[in-house]
Amino acid sequence: MSEPGSGRNILEIMRLLPHRYPFLLVDRIVSMTEGPVAAGSKVTGLKNVSVNEPFFQGHFPGNPVMPGVLILECMAQVGGCLFFTGVDEPRKTLMYLSGVDKARFRRPVYPGDQLIVAAEIVQVRSNVVRLRAEARVDGSLCAEAEFMSSLVRLPAAER
Repeated sequence: MSEPGSGRNILEIMRLLPHRYPFLLVDRIVSMTEGPVAAGSKVTGLKNVSVNEPFFQGHFPGNPVMPGVLILECMAQVGGCLFFTGVDEPRKTLMYLSGVDKARFRRPVYPGDQLIVAAEIVQVRSNVVRLRAEARVDGSLCAEAEFMSSLVRLPAAER
């Protein structure tokens, strides 16, 4: 991994998350709480939003806007990067999104924007994690939500 307190590059992110193109929505982890993952642990990540993203072909022609559900997915993936740093053998574990609460969208995200996501773990219990996240562009709040996810070990045949 990178030096303590530094970010994580795309190769390190791909070692943590099972997502791949076109569904990997984190380009870099800028900062992350070091040490054991617990309530209060924080992470900041970014997504460079490119006009070449496949979803812009249909959302919306002539007025490309990043779908809100993908902004939420990006926020969940940034939080997942933090949580997976504390999981033994992250490649043998999946994190399923099991709930989204208090989701609000404040402004659209356009091609050329850099989405900065800050997430904080609210609670960790056994195989369930709750986190709060917000996404910003140029300091302006775009979206915020609370997430609940469940950790599931992959069956031996799928590892």
